Amino acid sequence: MLEPKEVNLTIDLCLRIGEVLLSSGAGAADVTASMQVVARHLGLRNPDLDVTFTHLSMSWQASPEDQPVTHSRLITRREIDYADLTAVDHLVRDLLADRVDLREARARLARLVSSGHRTPRWQVTIAWGVMSAGVATQLGGAPLVVLLAFVAAIAIDRLQQLMARRRLPAFYRQVAGGAIATVIAVAAAAAHLPVDTSLVVTANIVMLLAGVGFMGAIQDALTGFYVTAGARITEALLATAGIIAGISGGLSVARVVGVDVGRFDPAAVGLKSLGLMAFGGAVCAAAFGFATYAPHRALAPIGLVAATAMVISQSIAAQRVGGPWSVALAALVVGMVSWSVSGRLRVPPLVIVVPAVVPLLPGLSIYRGLALLSDDAAIPSEGLLEMVTAASIAIALASGVILGEYIAQPLKREARRLESRLAGPRLVGPLRGPRRRPRRTGRPDLPGSSAGEVREASEPG
Repeated sequence: MLEPKEVNLTIDLCLRIGEVLLSSGAGAADVTASMQVVARHLGLRNPDLDVTFTHLSMSWQASPEDQPVTHSRLITRREIDYADLTAVDHLVRDLLADRVDLREARARLARLVSSGHRTPRWQVTIAWGVMSAGVATQLGGAPLVVLLAFVAAIAIDRLQQLMARRRLPAFYRQVAGGAIATVIAVAAAAAHLPVDTSLVVTANIVMLLAGVGFMGAIQDALTGFYVTAGARITEALLATAGIIAGISGGLSVARVVGVDVGRFDPAAVGLKSLGLMAFGGAVCAAAFGFATYAPHRALAPIGLVAATAMVISQSIAAQRVGGPWSVALAALVVGMVSWSVSGRLRVPPLVIVVPAVVPLLPGLSIYRGLALLSDDAAIPSEGLLEMVTAASIAIALASGVILGEYIAQPLKREARRLESRLAGPRLVGPLRGPRRRPRRTGRPDLPGSSAGEVREASEPG
């Protein structure tokens, strides 16, 4: 029987683990499973968990006669941080393998959340610029277009950092980011520079979309956490609406001053430049991984997986297959490949799949839709169709990756037992639960547990 102090410390550790995972982009199913397996390993069987977008609570009752112990925590931060995500994932595995005990795990987690990043912030800003430059390269932009996209991304990141320090909501930061990208493109067009300025806007749309949690929202919806999914989808829609508002405002200003920013023709980039598109996609994905503090050992594999996804998507699209379907099939491959890649790199699959699908985000469809809607000579339905296509691509990306995880993960008996109360695959955390070994003769069982229970953490694959 655990002491009340041990129960409180265990519940607090589980909640703090769940807080870091949820705030770093993990799905509610992964957070719930990780908290459950940690609590079970430390002696709290069958705890009651409630995971929502802004709140975590955990309750445990030793027996029907005892008073239940309930703790809760509020989620106060929202930042994609794959360094913390990976560190907590390793902590959970070490705890399940008995390499650390409860108090050591608490101390290790406290050091993790209280220490800063080794990567200087100015390097992260440069990485955002490199990411936008990679998107511009992927779209076939000239060197001047790549340079403008790089400069615009750096300006957007610094402005958003300034606004974040003043505690302005994310919606207004997205509006400012979209406006900055469009203003720089309008200034380049007004200066009569020989560039396709629409590519500058498109590249920065992808940068702004990369931080939107579409993946977690769709994963939560598919795995049955509808409250959390609804909150995440609302946040994603507000962030996307901010981008649309900023860019549409910039396009309106361009029209007032008589500057034609132009529209990008997707037919200008085809299989003849597939190698360039793959290279740009790899640079974009690897730079995004660096900007979100992914372990450096994962950057090259992330770029390789992203390049493969780009080749698959464009090759299928060349056969006149619909855009969402070509993207969905590429995302399916990403989900399948990332499971084995992440196991070899000792990182959660989420660290691989999210950066790898960033080059496939529907920045082009959003820009074309806005350009058509702001053009009086265009048919409004065409612009609306482009916006619907953008939403379809976002859903196809997330659902394709998750289906790939369903196919790739081995479902053994231990995994089925752990997943019995969940509805989806694991993108974060250990797959297997505790493994039992045969009873030993001559040794009585401990009350409330099976004799010889062995707890071990397993790597993906």
